[in-house]
Amino acid sequence: MSAVQTPLAERARAIKPSPSMAARLRVDQLRAAGRDIVDFTVGEPDLATPAHIVEAGIAALRGGIRYTAAAGTRGLLQAVQAKFRNENGLEYGLDQLIAGVGAKQLIFTALAATVQAGDEVIVPAPYWVSYPDMVRVNDGVPVVASCAEADGFKLTPQALERVITARTKWLILNTPSNPTGAMYSEAELRALAEVLARHPQVWVLTDEIYEHLAYGETRHASPAAVAPALAGRTLTVNGVSKAYAMTGWRLGYAGGPAALVKAMSTLISQSTSCVSAVSQEAARVALSADQSCVREAAALYRERRDLIVDMLNAAPGIRCPRPQGAFYVYPSAAGLIGKRTPQGKTLESDLDVVMYLLDEAGVAVLDGAAYGLSPYLRLSFATSAAQIEEGCRRIAQACRRLH
Repeated sequence: MSAVQTPLAERARAIKPSPSMAARLRVDQLRAAGRDIVDFTVGEPDLATPAHIVEAGIAALRGGIRYTAAAGTRGLLQAVQAKFRNENGLEYGLDQLIAGVGAKQLIFTALAATVQAGDEVIVPAPYWVSYPDMVRVNDGVPVVASCAEADGFKLTPQALERVITARTKWLILNTPSNPTGAMYSEAELRALAEVLARHPQVWVLTDEIYEHLAYGETRHASPAAVAPALAGRTLTVNGVSKAYAMTGWRLGYAGGPAALVKAMSTLISQSTSCVSAVSQEAARVALSADQSCVREAAALYRERRDLIVDMLNAAPGIRCPRPQGAFYVYPSAAGLIGKRTPQGKTLESDLDVVMYLLDEAGVAVLDGAAYGLSPYLRLSFATSAAQIEEGCRRIAQACRRLH
C-alpha cells in the first residue's frame, strides 16, 4: 500500500517556523532534561498584566461574552481612535480602525489583502523574523535592504531609492525595532517620505508595537503623522502585548485607509471571525485608563538595558551598541568569529556562537542571521536583573575560554 502524500501547497513549503519559537522549544526541551538555562530568546515581558486590566477582563467574562464585529467592538475602536489622536497626532474615523489577534495578524492580513504574485515588499534588515515569510506566504517577494550598524541599523533614503522598482507594493518600517532597538527620528522619516513621494505605488506598513519602550532623547514618531501626504497609503499597526504585558491576550490594532481596513475586516471575518471579546474589553481599559503602568515598565526596561549593555561590553570579543528602544540588544559577535572552543571547534558564524553559548554556558540567545544581518546576536532583556546578571556572567566566562 503506497504512502499517502500530504497535500501541502507551495506557500506552506516556502516558509519556515519562527526562529524565536523554535528556540523557545529547544530551551523547554533542555530544561525538561535537567539543564539550567538562562533564556534571552523570547521577546515577552516577565511582568504581570496590570491588575486593573485583568479586572476588566474578569468583569467582561461575568457580563457575558459573545461574538463581536470583525473589526472590533465600538468601545475598543473608540479607545484606539483616542489613543492615535492623543499620542500620535493621527486622526482616524471608526471605519479606518481595526482590531486583530495581535499586531502580527494585522500585518499578515494587510499583506493578504494587497499583495499579488510577484509584488515586492521592502524589508529593511535587521528585520523581525516574520516579515519575509509573511510576504512569501502571500505570494510576494521580500526585498531585503541591508542597514549597516554605521547607519544605526536604519534604512537610509539612498538605500530605499536603490531597492524600489515598479513591482514594489509595500515598505515595512519597524520603529522602535526588533531586533536592534533602533528608532527613526522625525527628520529621518521625512527624508524617507521624500523618496516615497516619487513612487506613489509604494505603501507604508509601520509596525509601532514597541512605541512606549523608548529610552533616549529620540521620541517615537509615526510616519503617517510626520509625513501627512503619506497617510492615504500608510497602515499604522500597534498593539497591547509589549507595553501592557498582554502577550497572551492577543490583541493588536491598526489604522489606515478605509478601503484597506474594510478588506482586512472581510478577511478576518472569514478566518478568525473576531478577537476574543474578553481581550477587547481588557485592551479598551488598557488604552483608556491611567498610563502610569506603562511609564513604570519603560523605566524598569531602561535599567535592564543599561545593565545588559554594560555587562556584554565587558565580555571579551563582544561589542554591544546601546539600543534606543524596545527590549532587545543586538551585539556584534565579530570578535568571536575564528576563535576555537575548548573542544577545538572553530566558530565560523554567529550561529556557531549561539550553539557554543547554549552548550558551554547554558545561555540561549538568537543568531543575527535569522534577522538578516550577521555576525550579530539578539538578546531580549525582558527578564529580571538577576537573570541578566547570571546570563551575562556565563557569557563572559564562555568567551574567556575561547582561544
